[in-house]
Amino acid sequence: MTEPSAMPSNFIYDAVRADVEQGKRDGRVQTRFPPEPNGYLHIGHAKAIVVDFGVAADFGGICVLRLDDTNPETEETSFVESIVADIEWLGYQPADVRYASDYFQQLYDWAERLIEKGVAYVDDQDGAAISAGRGGFGKPGVNSPYRDRSVEENLELFRRMRAGEFAEGSRVLRAKIDMAHENMQMRDPVMYRIRKVAHHRTGDQWPIYPNYDWAHGQSDAIEGVTHSLCTLEFESHRPLYDWFLQQLEVEDAPRQYEFARLELTHTVTSKRRLAKLVMDGVVDGWDDARMPTLRGLRRRGYPAAAIRNFCREVGTTRTNSRQSIEALESYVRRELNTTSQRRMAVLHPLKLRLTNWPVDERGEPVVEYFEVANNPERPEDGTRQVPFTGELWIEQDDFREVPPPKYFRLSPGREVRLRGAFFVTATDVVKNDDGEVIEVLATYDPESRGGNAADGRRVKSTMHWVSAPHAVPLKAALYERLFTAEAPGEATGEALDDLNPDSRKVVDGWAEPALVDATPGEVVQFERLGYFATDLDQVMLFHRTVGLRDEWAAIQKRNG
Repeated sequence: MTEPSAMPSNFIYDAVRADVEQGKRDGRVQTRFPPEPNGYLHIGHAKAIVVDFGVAADFGGICVLRLDDTNPETEETSFVESIVADIEWLGYQPADVRYASDYFQQLYDWAERLIEKGVAYVDDQDGAAISAGRGGFGKPGVNSPYRDRSVEENLELFRRMRAGEFAEGSRVLRAKIDMAHENMQMRDPVMYRIRKVAHHRTGDQWPIYPNYDWAHGQSDAIEGVTHSLCTLEFESHRPLYDWFLQQLEVEDAPRQYEFARLELTHTVTSKRRLAKLVMDGVVDGWDDARMPTLRGLRRRGYPAAAIRNFCREVGTTRTNSRQSIEALESYVRRELNTTSQRRMAVLHPLKLRLTNWPVDERGEPVVEYFEVANNPERPEDGTRQVPFTGELWIEQDDFREVPPPKYFRLSPGREVRLRGAFFVTATDVVKNDDGEVIEVLATYDPESRGGNAADGRRVKSTMHWVSAPHAVPLKAALYERLFTAEAPGEATGEALDDLNPDSRKVVDGWAEPALVDATPGEVVQFERLGYFATDLDQVMLFHRTVGLRDEWAAIQKRNG
């Protein structure tokens, strides 16, 4: 159990702490994370995972992963496997993995109990009639014509539903509560529907399936959950959650608490919309590095620790808000600055040739090696040897034949420092038939080895480089926001209207030889360019995780 002084301070921790101190449920704390296995987890789920698992761990309790598999049309075993793997990648280990389908028989038996109590009935109306009969806000609903069936008739019909005798959609089981209740969730909610669809775990065993609101709270009770934590959209469901447990007379019933979900600027977390991006080929799949899924963020190079720290820092409140994606990137950048190796790579290559570079007795350019730190933040990571010759690759943006004002990088007659190597001065250019510069000619100062002039003179720019004869080819995927608007869909009502058609650009570049040793998923800092993650599948493909510039710090400074 975490020391109280080290715990977060918020309403959920206050409530759990009070329960523990009062000895409720013998002081036990058990939470659960209950995703539906109909897609992949996204950044919004990460917040819920951090809360669910964090509360349990801090109070010395357990958190169970329960797959809410009550909708067989949309659920797949592959989604279950991905959810388990993503939770473990994020850094959490469930105390157990369970399924709502584990409790189908118990839920059915309890439904019969409610029928016997006279608080549940079989309704023959179709979905449209039931929806119309519920009324609206400020408008009471209308009782179903089948609401007053006898207990015996309801039991017989429900058992025949269970036996598969009726057509799909012909009948439902509803709770009998109050069709005039101010909370729409309490207007005789549906508990079971006939669905003659095979389930990924139970096969064709069940022709009826429980609705979420019926399965959820009862599954919590079966498992011994003490604190049922969920996001604010379920706040209106809490009276129904409590009503079912009260009708079943569950002892030490769990209590539901709601907190604000995590929303980010320039991001969509609707599974329906994310699925459409995949189906329409806008992205390469659920694990595309532009997707806000945990799989996409992992491919992009986001460290699990940065996501956890960000979710904790956002805090647990009861007020929905949209967090800045730049804030999340700031946490990513901070983590990677400490953990990532440094390498030099050129993504928009321009040849630089040193005309006074020495050659050996065979007329071949001399090769020198410079000792460079792998990570200045971590001396224990050691150094590496970087080759240097008279032919180099530099970035196109690092040379201007006609420099604009305050441009301090390479231009004719200007001297700059090549990172850790020498001072060089541009002398001439080589152009193609279209007049484009394809090579820059320069001289180097042999007395500036290591990047410091012998006479102490200074330059205003330091550039990275790659030795052309030793360079290894790479592909780099450069990303912009997947959605151009801060709040996608706010202006038009449809988030996909704000898609950025130029959210990814793949370029061919060159890198120093040490980069070939990067392992799949490893993130390295390309000096002066940003942090890049090695693709999990394709060799020498790197995804730009984040740039070096801390945009969040700039935003905070502007906002005072």
